[in-house]
Amino acid sequence: MRFNIFFPFKEYPRQFWLMIAGLVLATAGGSMIWPYLLIYVSGKLNLPLSAVATLISINAGTGLFSSIIAGTLADRIGRKAVMNASLVMTGIGYLLLMRAETFTQFVLLMILIGLSNPLYQVGADAMLADLIPSEQRNDAYAINRIANNAAFAIGPAVGGFLATRSYDFAFYGAAAGFLSYAVLLFFFARETLDKTANQRVSEPTIQTLDEVAERGGYQRVLADKKYMSFVVLISMGLIAPSMLWILLSVYTKTQFGLPEAQYGWIPTTNALMCVFVQYFVTLVTRRHRTLPVSAAGILVYALGAGSVALMTGFWGFWLSMVILTFGELILIPTASKYVADIAPADLRGRYMSVYWIGWGLARMVAPLIGGFLNDAIAPRAIWIGGLVIGLTSALGLTILARRERATLPS
Repeated sequence: MRFNIFFPFKEYPRQFWLMIAGLVLATAGGSMIWPYLLIYVSGKLNLPLSAVATLISINAGTGLFSSIIAGTLADRIGRKAVMNASLVMTGIGYLLLMRAETFTQFVLLMILIGLSNPLYQVGADAMLADLIPSEQRNDAYAINRIANNAAFAIGPAVGGFLATRSYDFAFYGAAAGFLSYAVLLFFFARETLDKTANQRVSEPTIQTLDEVAERGGYQRVLADKKYMSFVVLISMGLIAPSMLWILLSVYTKTQFGLPEAQYGWIPTTNALMCVFVQYFVTLVTRRHRTLPVSAAGILVYALGAGSVALMTGFWGFWLSMVILTFGELILIPTASKYVADIAPADLRGRYMSVYWIGWGLARMVAPLIGGFLNDAIAPRAIWIGGLVIGLTSALGLTILARRERATLPS
């Protein structure tokens, strides 16, 4: 595969680079506050972690619902429209979070941001596919991922510094990132949806949810028992890293007094590793079958989350993030490849959709489980619970891999 990501400027249209620049602005802005949001809410409302963590679950659950309708909106009213709506809604949401005073207000704003996020992601993916020919998309998506991680390397470090002075600065930074991108997109991007193609397609009359699923091909996806086992096991395994990403900042602050300015370097380390280490990890993992590699990725994820229970200071928590990031580098490209390989060509989008719903479910239940373990047992129980869940997932994937190997021709 050609991988020309270092000097590719003339190979892609200007609008693609506009999207990359805007992504950097929005990601850097959003990551200034998101890793510290539960710290902020906990301090402001003085509620137990199990209650505060439900905000992330509400946000994730709303995002699952929004994901279902985002594709339809992008195909009917346009990519640029839904992307702009998402960016403006998110930017305003961050400004309002700064002024929220009650749990109900925070819930409503988490719903607003949860509704808006998938609109941008789906619209941007569709716009990128509209702009970039098939033979260049692998590199284009690679550039997009590197830009996203590079921005995330900046945001938490800057946000942690700002938060130790005033959280208002971090909220303003987040809102400015999203709203600036919205302005750039509105004035300088063109709509890429071919509306004449939509006019040539007559919409069938659909009477029941069963008919919707059958026409959309989802019944065939759900009937693929091997694939659905994979999705369930991956979703289970992703609970452990989701716990770490959502709850570690609160845990280190409340249990060990780690300031936000210092904690910010922990997620920044993850982003830098994704930028500079991913290629070398992939050189190793692509030599092996995808299911065993996926099991290994989940195992490393579980060990990274579980190791937090042993740590008591910055460098220990930093090491846990390094371990966890290797799990990410092993799993994410490999699992995506497995989905693409196993899916029939006419159902590839639906297979991917079900896969990403599994990610959303993990992110939705992780804070609930972690908050319960924290309040009902002890703070360290969060990481022990994540370890046990992750090991169970890795074992299941290992069994699935052995069954797959047994069915292969010798």
